[in-house]
Order: sequence, then C-alpha cells, then structure tokens
Amino acid sequence: MDSLIVGFDRALRTLAGVANSARPIPGADMPVVELTPAERRHAGALMRVNHTGEVCAQALYAAQAVVARDPAIGARFAQAAREEEEHLAWTQARLTELECHPSRLNVVWYAGSFAIGIIAGAAGDRANLGFVVETERQVEEHLTGHMEDLPAGDNRSRAIVDRMREDEARHGAMALAAGADDLPLPVKGVMRLAAGIMKAIAYRV
Repeated sequence: MDSLIVGFDRALRTLAGVANSARPIPGADMPVVELTPAERRHAGALMRVNHTGEVCAQALYAAQAVVARDPAIGARFAQAAREEEEHLAWTQARLTELECHPSRLNVVWYAGSFAIGIIAGAAGDRANLGFVVETERQVEEHLTGHMEDLPAGDNRSRAIVDRMREDEARHGAMALAAGADDLPLPVKGVMRLAAGIMKAIAYRV
C-alpha cells in the first residue's frame, strides 16, 4: 500500500510538472549563448524528447518498484526514480529557458510506460532488472546522439544531457550488478522500436 501511495504521488507530481533536484542544474553557471530561432526550436524539441523520456522513466521505475518481489530491489528502483526526478527537473528548467513546451502527450507516455513496467516486473525480478539494463543502454545511446545533434553553441543543454548520460550508465550498471537477466533479442528490438516512435512524436508534439 505504501508503494502504491508513493507511486500515485510521484505520478501526480510528474504530470503536474512539479519536480525537484537536490543537485544544481548542470551548466547553469555557463554563459547564455544566443541561439538562432531555428537552433532554439531544434534544441527545444530535443530537450522535449529528453523530458518525455524522464516522464517515462518515472513511470517505469514507479511500476517496477511496486511489483518487485525483493524489497531491496524495490528500494533500488525507488532510489533510481528519485535521481530520474532530478533529470526531469533539469530538462523542465531548460525547456523553460528555451521557451519550449513539454510534450502534450505526457499523460499517454506515463500511462503506457507504467503498464510496460508492470508487465516487465511480472516476469520476475531478474527480468525486471534486465529490462532496466536494456532501457538504460538504449537511453545512453540516445543521449550520446543528442550530444552531437544539439546546436554547437548550446552548451547549457549539452551539460544537462552529459550528466544525465552518466547517471543512466550508473543505473544500468547497478541493475546488472544486482543480477539482471539478458533480455531476448526480439524484446530488445521491440523496445528500440517503441522508443523510436516515442522520440519521433515527442520531437513534434
């Protein structure tokens, strides 16, 4: 029951745009570089994709914490969710700076990701951890791509993405060390396809 209450509270705060960070926003002390309108739109769209990914991460970790059999693993998921909330706060702040809106489909993304987290957790803790490893591996690849795709002068966004990438790698390593199973290739392929669809839509909406 406590996990459900915490998960419900997290969902409300995520969808209401109320995210907190104990760490300072990466790059906040960097000088502001004036971007062209086209660069600003592109950077904003990329950061909207990253913000959407963090909305999904909140839902996934909340669901997996609820269904985890081992309380220690559930606690790991809860800790990871707290760190992902910082990413949510960072990307949200950068969207505001870029005068760009979050995805208008965040409720859909959250609900779908929560359902996926429940399904992954139902397969057992080792499969649940394996899902985290593969998710974080794909997210790390995605963030690396954004490091290269962001406008050359947008070092404030790039600093946020770089710190997020470090955290995602650590979350994946944590899940692997905790005993994650390696997921079948077809499952990895479906995950990559679903992520690609989400990114394409969130970039525009």
